[in-house]
Amino acid sequence: MALIGRLFVIAFAFLLACFFAGIIVVGAVLYPEISNFGDAPIDQSGIDIVLGFGFIFISGFALLPALIVVLITEAFFIRSVLAYAVGGAIVGAACYLGLIPFDPNTMHFDGIVRRHMEIMTGAGIVAGLVYWLVAGRTAGAWREPPRRLPPPPLPSQSRPQP
Repeated sequence: MALIGRLFVIAFAFLLACFFAGIIVVGAVLYPEISNFGDAPIDQSGIDIVLGFGFIFISGFALLPALIVVLITEAFFIRSVLAYAVGGAIVGAACYLGLIPFDPNTMHFDGIVRRHMEIMTGAGIVAGLVYWLVAGRTAGAWREPPRRLPPPPLPSQSRPQP
């Protein structure tokens, strides 16, 4: 029963981490364009649509690599914040490199944009930290037996049972 509850916590933490990573990616990619608007108002519905697509993009591409990190941390009771930050950075970099063409003859990625790689890695770190805040601090807790409370103390006027 604890495992089923843990799966819901993991799914919620993943979605929340993807939401924050999507905000980071969309904000970092759109920042140069937004800063050129000057005093003109920004269309809020357009920003909402772009944030929605950023969330869908991040959650779709990060599911499998993030699932591998979650399985490793749950299996080995890894609860360190540093482990989740490094795992998030690896997942962010893997998501970006999964979209870049790879030439197997030269063993080289063609067309890596350094800024985009940094944005995705940073978003992965933020996602890892958000995941740690929600679910990572208690990784593997579903495997531990529940703690039993000690029996209540006897009243002061009672005799001990033989």
